[in-house]
Amino acid sequence: MGKLLIICGATATGKTELAVKCAQKLNSEIISADSQLIYRGLDIGTAKPTLDERGGIVHHMIDIVEPRQEFSVFDYAAGATPVIGRLLAHGKTPVICGGTGFYINSLLFDFAYGNAGADKTVREKYNKLLQEQGKEYIHALLEQVDPQTASRLHVNDTKRVIRALEIFETGGIKKSDQHDTLIPKYEYVAVAVNYQREELYARINSRVDGMFERGLIDEVKNLLNSGVDENCQCMQAIGYKEVVNCLKNGDNESTMRNIIKLNTRHYAKRQITFFKKLPNIFWIDPADATAEKVLELLNDRN
Repeated sequence: MGKLLIICGATATGKTELAVKCAQKLNSEIISADSQLIYRGLDIGTAKPTLDERGGIVHHMIDIVEPRQEFSVFDYAAGATPVIGRLLAHGKTPVICGGTGFYINSLLFDFAYGNAGADKTVREKYNKLLQEQGKEYIHALLEQVDPQTASRLHVNDTKRVIRALEIFETGGIKKSDQHDTLIPKYEYVAVAVNYQREELYARINSRVDGMFERGLIDEVKNLLNSGVDENCQCMQAIGYKEVVNCLKNGDNESTMRNIIKLNTRHYAKRQITFFKKLPNIFWIDPADATAEKVLELLNDRN
């Protein structure tokens, strides 16, 4: 069986450009592993690569979901796994590119992730309870049905708390009873670009400034005006939820930028922590972030 190439790591580290160059040399295709690129109409705030930036390479798992739809890790794996199979069957090296760790793990390992797709009705019910009763209330609900998972999830991690409740209600099984394993389903090599913290933060700040210059505020307003509710899953993404909140509070653009920059920096730190636990990952210096170097690492693992 062939091997997978994973280009992962923190946001704003040039993953897309590097993945495109690798895919070009491999004559292969890219499978996006980004939980926001799946949404149609969310382009600026997600830094969705343009057709030009995709360099003629076929990209999968981008623009596949309407903004009002719910989408789970299970749904992602169900859509991406057949693409991997097809590429491997044709002797190609699938290039997985993105910073959503749970998406990547769902492809590499036999994680169940609840073995349940998204259920909009159930999730809306718990989101409504979150709004009406608060995060402590829904966390307490999880403690009642799945105390083991509740003990691992912080009360502020409302997205995963709700997902665990959704898994229990739709599948009849506790998330903690899912027996996950770190045995890989495929051979793979993972690569992440290791920027120094100061440089990474500067890149993040520059990216956020660019989003505002390209019209992030108008993009959010257009989504809201088209009927996308602010509580939709897609609107919880960094960049979108901050603009929504600032618009409601009457904050100025400078405040929006600063909040998004701060939250993105925090997110990048969490991504780095997550991917440091990934087996078979190489952290390379920015100077070595070339297709030639990455393919060298890929071939050395034969």
